[in-house]
Amino acid sequence: MFNGFSHSVKGASHEVSKLPCQDSSSYKVCERYAVAVVADGHGSKKHFRSNLGSKFAVEATIEAVDRFYEDAEAFEDALPKYNKMILRNMEKQIISNWNMKVFDHLKANPVTAEEKSKFTDEEFEAIPPESYYGTTLIAAVTSKDFTFGVQIGDGTLVAIFDDGKAVMPMEYNEAAPANVTASMCNSNAAGMFSSFFTSGKKLIALFASTDGLYTSFGSEYDFLDYHTIITGQLTNLESFKNVVINNLTKRSHFGTEDDISLSCVFNEELLAANTELITKAIEDNKKQAAERKAAMLRRNTND
Repeated sequence: MFNGFSHSVKGASHEVSKLPCQDSSSYKVCERYAVAVVADGHGSKKHFRSNLGSKFAVEATIEAVDRFYEDAEAFEDALPKYNKMILRNMEKQIISNWNMKVFDHLKANPVTAEEKSKFTDEEFEAIPPESYYGTTLIAAVTSKDFTFGVQIGDGTLVAIFDDGKAVMPMEYNEAAPANVTASMCNSNAAGMFSSFFTSGKKLIALFASTDGLYTSFGSEYDFLDYHTIITGQLTNLESFKNVVINNLTKRSHFGTEDDISLSCVFNEELLAANTELITKAIEDNKKQAAERKAAMLRRNTND
């Protein structure tokens, strides 16, 4: 019923600076549910292990979802009624899982002299150990009857339901209030999540991506149209993988030069049943894009 894909590419800026890719991505498909997840390590000076932090965030999320699904029938029965409370508990579980992974890694791999050498003793002492691993997180889960997602930090979720329209269930969020970066490493991280829940809609495809993808487009219209186009290509997954990996690589080198991750899960049966709908949506989007371009040219001419 479900299938999926995930991939992360290193941005040109990190290749020049010889930094590792700070992004991580993964997906998991089961009989009852599917999970798409990406994470974007901060990569700044004090977050010098954020490439590992993003990896731990992805793992922590899938483990948390699996744990909530241990009693699948009870979970699916309770979620529509108590989704806000349950998602808050899931967010706390994700943070707890992540912190355990971070401190287990730090215990087994103490900070090296080379890592410390970039700081004065005073600067280093002021950094909370979990900050070494700072990262964002975007994850989404779908089942037969509902779809939900959780997010801390920037990045995007895009859903395509059986009306063929690409939508962002949560608004693109560049920063938390007061310009504080929302991060898994924050002491109040559990209170910095955004979430969404929807039921009664049949989901065709669900995408999570780090901010390097969103910022490589000129507009939100173009970004959403892109997801409609690639949804149409999911019917041939192997071909889709090659095309999308090449496109992500190009965008990471000639767009914002940032790392880019994309993870998706989709309902194979619904996709096969709605290929004409997706094809029509792609054509409609092309017409609307042309109309927007013509309107912009007219405005520029009048100015």
